[in-house]
Amino acid sequence: MTSRQKRGDLFDPECPTRRLLDRIGTKWTSMAVKVLAEAAPDEVRFAELRRRIPGVSQKMLSVTLHSLVRDGLVTRRVEPTVPPRVHYRLTDLGRSLDVPLAALRNWAEEHMARIDEANAMADDSPAQSGSR
Repeated sequence: MTSRQKRGDLFDPECPTRRLLDRIGTKWTSMAVKVLAEAAPDEVRFAELRRRIPGVSQKMLSVTLHSLVRDGLVTRRVEPTVPPRVHYRLTDLGRSLDVPLAALRNWAEEHMARIDEANAMADDSPAQSGSR
């Protein structure tokens, strides 16, 4: 069955859509896609990605990029140097992911203060304290 023959169903517990959302819904994926989209169509080296994504560990960035490559969202090119230089670039499919992720990032940045206020109110509420 090709990818065009069947659309996923998020509410089906067996649907792989859920696993895909787990992978693309992380902050590291969103940041990596943003950095790669800003560089498109050029490649970005691993070290530069790590430098441009504050707080990400080498292992977490490696795991994130491996997942994006495996899903066909990013291509990886290795230069056979010592040490090897590894370059990443978004595929067409990866570039299509940047639009919805950018909308989600923008929404989060725009509404973070309101979310923080709601959390603070919930933390201060006696009703919430008793339900923990």
